[in-house]
Amino acid sequence: MRRGNPDREQLQRSFERVLSMVLTGRGVPSASGLDDETKNALRTVARAYPNAADELVEAARSAFAGQLDGSNAIRARAEWDRMIAEREERT
Repeated sequence: MRRGNPDREQLQRSFERVLSMVLTGRGVPSASGLDDETKNALRTVARAYPNAADELVEAARSAFAGQLDGSNAIRARAEWDRMIAEREERT
């Protein structure tokens, strides 16, 4: 069992492993260390099997780059904050 957060190298290996899985028709494992945005992009590739367009693979790579640079987390946090603020306004 891995403890703590995966480092950049571990994430890169995980992404490449899962990408190769989805390109051969397999699904995205939940315990990959990848964030939701990246997993969702990989699921889109998986759903397109066996005809995953290069654009879908590139979108998955772009989503993964967002995980590495932190921009996915920033967007997810902003969305969470927006949802909380809307809920507070209604109450």
